[in-house]
Amino acid sequence: MYRRLMKAAIITLLITLPLAGCNSRKAAVTAEAQGEKKVLEVFAGAASKPPLEELAAMYKEKYGVEVNLTFGGSGSVLSQMKLSRQGDVYIPGSSDFMELAKKEGIVDPQTEKVLVYLLPAINVPKGNPQGIKTLTDLTRPGVRVGMARPETVCVGLYGVEILENAGLADQVRKNIVTYAESCEKTANLVALKQVDAVLGWDVFAKWDQDKIETVYLPPEQITRIGYIPAAVTTYSRQKELAASFVNFLTSDAGKGVFRKYGYMVDLEEARQFAPDAPVGGEYELPPDWRK
Repeated sequence: MYRRLMKAAIITLLITLPLAGCNSRKAAVTAEAQGEKKVLEVFAGAASKPPLEELAAMYKEKYGVEVNLTFGGSGSVLSQMKLSRQGDVYIPGSSDFMELAKKEGIVDPQTEKVLVYLLPAINVPKGNPQGIKTLTDLTRPGVRVGMARPETVCVGLYGVEILENAGLADQVRKNIVTYAESCEKTANLVALKQVDAVLGWDVFAKWDQDKIETVYLPPEQITRIGYIPAAVTTYSRQKELAASFVNFLTSDAGKGVFRKYGYMVDLEEARQFAPDAPVGGEYELPPDWRK
């Protein structure tokens, strides 16, 4: 009887050991193993759109899991999740809206990870027709300035913070001709030459190098280094699978794709442009900038 018990124990051990080694990957392979279609719903600010689209396709090819991406202003997609009480992963364009999501209990703070770092900057059409070199140039008569809606789009919020900090808010505001609803639409304002400049992210020029240039701000005018975070939502019913997607985004493969599109995956890269600027955090939009 002792030998039979030992034999059974050994068989059990041989079965369970391989499973234990696969625990870190099992969430991603469940779909194939169970023969059922898994779908992840990801709500993201458009600041991460180009690499996320490629990474979602890579994740599906590797793990057989469909990733549905909903893009827009970070505040807008956050509202969509709240109203529908759906979504597996939230990826805003900066820490501001992630902090809001934490306060409202929409994401699990323990699952948050930083994907990449961003620098606020001035973006102009290729060739810089208006010769814009500084924030003060945005106050010149006749210069058409574009900006993202600061109450719902991260880069718009950063733009307001920078203008207020530089004491140029009132002068530049007179030249703002349009407010865009997402980072993607803000970049397109410049690419389509609908404005002479926008307050955007440095990475906009990497999205469309033939049409967009970046004018970097001096270190003392960069109020904060931004970053794109990701976290699993409290609405998700497949939290392990959602966490595996976030982990995939921060893997070497994920970082490689972000680098391909010109994003900074290490803080030290951003520090070269703003050595003393704080990282992330929150900025409260002044009442007179609210719609």
